[in-house]
Amino acid sequence: MAEPLAERLRPRTLDDYIGQQHLVGEGAVLRKMIDAGRISSFILWGPPGVGKTTLAQIIANRLETPFFTLSAVTSGVKDVRDVIERAQKGRFFNEASPILFIDEIHRFSKSQQDSLLGAVEKGIVTLIGATTENPSFEVIRPLLSRCQLYVLKSLEKDDLMELLNRAITQDVFLKEKKIDLQETSAIMRYSGGDARKLLNILELVVEASPADHVVITDELVVACLQQNPLAYDKDGEMHYDIISAFIKSIRGSDPDAALYWMARMIEGGEDPQFIARRMVISASEDIGLANPNALLLANAAFDTVMKIGWPEARIALAEACVYLATSPKSNSAYLGIDKALSLVRQTGNQPVPLHLRNAPTSLMKDLGYSDGYKYPHDFAGHFTPQQYMPDTLRHERIWHGQHSPSEEKLYERMVNYWGERFKD
Repeated sequence: MAEPLAERLRPRTLDDYIGQQHLVGEGAVLRKMIDAGRISSFILWGPPGVGKTTLAQIIANRLETPFFTLSAVTSGVKDVRDVIERAQKGRFFNEASPILFIDEIHRFSKSQQDSLLGAVEKGIVTLIGATTENPSFEVIRPLLSRCQLYVLKSLEKDDLMELLNRAITQDVFLKEKKIDLQETSAIMRYSGGDARKLLNILELVVEASPADHVVITDELVVACLQQNPLAYDKDGEMHYDIISAFIKSIRGSDPDAALYWMARMIEGGEDPQFIARRMVISASEDIGLANPNALLLANAAFDTVMKIGWPEARIALAEACVYLATSPKSNSAYLGIDKALSLVRQTGNQPVPLHLRNAPTSLMKDLGYSDGYKYPHDFAGHFTPQQYMPDTLRHERIWHGQHSPSEEKLYERMVNYWGERFKD
């Protein structure tokens, strides 16, 4: 059985590598390290199909150093330690550290990531991690601090056209056919900057055309994709498009569409825990304070999935899905935390006002710690105005209430407490 087209065309050298010129072009940071023959540990962050795994393999081939691969999906702490031990035993003095490539490193648990720290810090291995998720949230801080972070971008149209032309002129099977790229708008649109998806669509269209002369048009691409509605790759292909459609349908309050996209994922073999996790996120991000019960129900659905599994768990997921889609929506908490994080990054470590500081010792009390703090429960309505923000930020507003019925009550309470400060 022939390898998939995407695997047959996988580049073996940097000269064949398409895209990411900001990292591997002449004079770019990764290119300089590779040409120098020494690299430090780093993490590649970017969407699917942009060349993360390929780049790691090219680096290993170029440096001619031992290359170990682990998948975060199937490997445990023992596998990590085994690889580190093998790397340590096989390394000669002054030789470059073996490369340990971990695909989907965001799926490693904290204990698995902890098990890497010593080896990375001592240079026993050079870590290359690949992730589609924001490493700031998914990779533990000690490990992230020991690695450089490089961001890969979705491929541009010119990159994708270069890849298409390479496929039809250089692939051992496709070059035997006469393939005309008459129209490319549809194949570009459906690929979404993902090289692997682009090549999979091309292969699907060519296989669906028995003639030796294939004329690729937008109409042909759309027809072929519509005839394969269950073309769903839970490891990265339609996966990202369908989960996006699912979440946007919930956000847009369309329970029919949300159930449809959930059914597509279920039929495609998606991990039910993944579906449940995304609904928990949606309950916080899109529904939030407009209906706080949504988060409780989403968590209950996740718990049910963990306890009973398929096929019964589909009912709990469907119940949560419909409830989230039909709930009122608010993203004020989501916007609030992002604004707060932005403010922290802009203003740095502002001192805590003295009256808010803890004073467990007499020295701290003498220094004024906790002096002047008003205990709200000692006042009518369990509230009294006082400053809680740092001095330089005392006039900043972060949370802005939105006008769903449930959240309106919270907003009105803040106006009653704080007056003009909370009037938007």
